[in-house]
Formats: sequence, structure tokens, C-alpha cells
Amino acid sequence: MDLTIHYTFLPHTDADAALGFYRDTLGFEVRNDVGYGDMRWITVGPAGHETAIVLTPPAVDPGLDDDERGTILGLIAKGAYGALTLATDDLDGLFARLEAAGADVVQEPMDQDYGVRDCAFRDPAGNLLRINERA
Repeated sequence: MDLTIHYTFLPHTDADAALGFYRDTLGFEVRNDVGYGDMRWITVGPAGHETAIVLTPPAVDPGLDDDERGTILGLIAKGAYGALTLATDDLDGLFARLEAAGADVVQEPMDQDYGVRDCAFRDPAGNLLRINERA
């Protein structure tokens, strides 16, 4: 059996800012951009790879009540709701490009005690993006 990760979801609080970050700053291709009312679902991913990220409006599940929606929006605002780890062959080069583009730096490239060299950013919604250097 060949099982892969097809896509994952991250919330966005501003579709245009999310699109600018993932497409223009990270360089991902846009695979789908679907609107419904004032909401947008944007699917992005690295060119040549099947794996994708669906940037979704937060807390739109009809099963959530107003208190739960407020909790989710509060966690997103604090940067404590969504997270994703990416990988690159050139961590320092990517870090320099993201920093120059004005991305929100959380951690500069460093060697971790657990054997990974990585850095971290937040996307426009506050989602934590860790970027590992491939060994």
C-alpha cells in the first residue's frame, strides 16, 4: 500500500495576505482558490509535489457555537492554533529570503539538541511554520 499525505489545513484570517505569503514569499503554486460568500479556501503547494496546504477560513464548522468560535479565533491570534513543518536543502538561503520579504521571524536558523537544524516563522494568521534543513 502506498499511502501519502495529500493535504493539510491551516486557518487564515486574511485570504489575500495568506495568498501573498504562501505564493509570493514561499514560492508555492496556487492549485485552487474557491470562494463562497465572503470566505475563501486557497490550496497551495510546492511545484512538482502532490502534498498541499488548504488555507481555510477559521471556525466555519456549522457545529461550533459562538463561544467555541471565539476560542479558536483567540488561539489563532496568539499563534497557538495551527503549525506546520517544512523542509529545505538551503535553510540559510531560504531564511534570508523570507526575512528580506518581511516574514515574521520566530527563530533564526540553529542546531537543535535533538539533531535538527531549523528556523521558525509565523504566517500572516499567526500559524507557526518551522523549517527544517534536510540532512
